[in-house]
Amino acid sequence: MVMKDKNVAGILALFLGGFGVHRFYLGQTGLGVFYLIFCWFPVMWIIGVIDAIVFFSMDKGNFDRKYNRQLLSNEQRRDTDFDRRNYQRRERWESRQYRREERQERRYEQRRPAAQPAPSRQRPRQNPFKASGVKKFKDYDYNGAIEDFNKALDIEPNDVATHFNLACAHSLNENVEKAFYHLDQAVANGFNDFQRIKTHDALAYLRIQEQFEAFEKNGFRLSPAPAASAPPSPEATEKPGQPAEDDSLEGQPDLLEQLRRLGELREKGLLTEEEFTLQKKKLLG
Repeated sequence: MVMKDKNVAGILALFLGGFGVHRFYLGQTGLGVFYLIFCWFPVMWIIGVIDAIVFFSMDKGNFDRKYNRQLLSNEQRRDTDFDRRNYQRRERWESRQYRREERQERRYEQRRPAAQPAPSRQRPRQNPFKASGVKKFKDYDYNGAIEDFNKALDIEPNDVATHFNLACAHSLNENVEKAFYHLDQAVANGFNDFQRIKTHDALAYLRIQEQFEAFEKNGFRLSPAPAASAPPSPEATEKPGQPAEDDSLEGQPDLLEQLRRLGELREKGLLTEEEFTLQKKKLLG
């Protein structure tokens, strides 16, 4: 299968669009046959020109996701952070490392004095949700993958690969806020392959967002939210001779006016009955 080029598709649509040649080139055989049957209608040539304009103006990433999706998926299987072979290779390495440590402990046990208690150790827990999330991602079940990756984080909250995988899945689902969050968490926990962030196909939607430039300049981290300023104290805002805010308003000359305004707000539906009663109690002390 050959990677389709948007410029080639545009040229074919411009000069041979009435015959549907560009649709055959893109693998849309049924649509190409339709163009060919009605090629003697002038409107088909006009549609071909429109198709050419669309192809020329289309972003390359969007074109590839629409017409080269299968090839990109195969490439992701060979070049992704969550490649199955790498995952299995790491599992085998961890198993060998565990057996090696067990042998060392047995030798130490033989040399250890009998009165000294043996140190207790547990094998690290496996994370089955991580592997199932990878499988669902490769099957284009992004919602299912997100669900499993979140369960994987319950077991390993700071796992770099799981946060990166969640960022990819949320980006493909066009959930910008969560994609940025998990990418930030991946970097915070040690992910430093920044070139992958700038070229990974699954993060293409994230890179076209306005806030991505600031995100990149900040070292691929989210900017901390500005601290909310503390509200001024009642003592600082009180004027000499003015009663405190929670003082009773009974006996003041505008009490009836305030009650009337509360009634108007209730009639207009701006205050509920409970809110009206509460404010009235405050006014009457």
